[in-house]
Amino acid sequence: MHVRRVLLGLSILLFALVLGGWLWHKAGAKRGEAPAGAPIVIGLLQALTGSLATSERPLVAAVELAVKEINDGGGLLGRRVELRIEDTRSASGETAPSAAARLIDEQQAVALFGCWSSGCRQAVRAVVEPRRHLFFYPMVHEGLERSAHIIYTGATPNQQALPAAGWAMAQFGRRVYLVGSDSVFPRRVNAMLRDFVQLSGGQVLGERYVPRSSVDVAAIVADLRALKPDLVLSTVGGDVSRAFFDALVAADLTQQPLLSLTAAEPEMRAYGGGRLARHFVAWGYLQSLPGADNAAFLARLRAHGGPDMQASDPAVSAYVAVKLWAAAVREAGTAQTELVNQAVLQQSVSAPHGFTAVDAQTRHVWRPLRVARVQPGGELEEVWQASRYIRPSPWPTFRSTEHWAALAAASGGAR
Repeated sequence: MHVRRVLLGLSILLFALVLGGWLWHKAGAKRGEAPAGAPIVIGLLQALTGSLATSERPLVAAVELAVKEINDGGGLLGRRVELRIEDTRSASGETAPSAAARLIDEQQAVALFGCWSSGCRQAVRAVVEPRRHLFFYPMVHEGLERSAHIIYTGATPNQQALPAAGWAMAQFGRRVYLVGSDSVFPRRVNAMLRDFVQLSGGQVLGERYVPRSSVDVAAIVADLRALKPDLVLSTVGGDVSRAFFDALVAADLTQQPLLSLTAAEPEMRAYGGGRLARHFVAWGYLQSLPGADNAAFLARLRAHGGPDMQASDPAVSAYVAVKLWAAAVREAGTAQTELVNQAVLQQSVSAPHGFTAVDAQTRHVWRPLRVARVQPGGELEEVWQASRYIRPSPWPTFRSTEHWAALAAASGGAR
């Protein structure tokens, strides 16, 4: 009897191992182990329509260019890369989860790229994590997270907002006004900036947010007239940027020092940001960067996207994300998602602004930082550069991790 029970137990264990191996193999096939010669599918979540289309269009062109370059070079592992694009329609909190699920479950995409807002990132995170998938996020963001299934190629606050604000206060004064769109990133990063300004001996005179689906900035302009801050730090995005710039011009506030933390060259050209005489931005990449690598990148981008296509830091971060993924596929010798997710932590690639290297501990990337003045035509002219690449620190070190966790909880989820 005892022997029979042992044999039965071994039989059940063997069956479980065989079934588990079959299920693992099946899951692996869905995430990159397609038949030989079949294309490797990746997915892109970006707004092609709506209020964010002007900002996000360069990201689409940059990702398409990266895929084209990979295929022109022979593809990956003898296979073409095929890009599938889902339009988030500038309402990513509502559209991104179902779009991400379609790309993974129906179109068998082995990696996802894209999103603009932190709300979009959070919504996609809720899709990729239970599926043990892989998502590359290219935008400047508030940090305060490290997902085992996301690579963050955009800047954290210690790589952009905080040092740029420090530079601007040194130039213009420490009486600061904060303005942003009413969404996750502006509220969280402005909480950090409030602390940073006060710890730097400054004063936050006021803080306002433009409600979703609104471009009414009258209260903000009234505050600026009454309070006369030394410096405005802005995290408004999309069509609100146009309304804000127009309102400052109409109110004869063109001499007001303004540091825009979410608008890059495409927005400045489209929305007339150069009408403001003391208008600055902070990014790692600028179109005006000298050097053959950047010139060649811009030529390729415009050959693909049209002669008027403008590059931006988020677009270059999206381009670099595809290159990092491709390098990981080559190193892993497979497009299987979980193996690529491990290999990508050791990757670095050349970029139009120099190089991009993944920091394995944080799953973010090392980044340069430049401050540029907006010229009358919307071009960006560099006026300051950080002395070295900045290591990512998703939780700023001037407060405890517990403090930042409480801030994240208090500021809510996807919007």
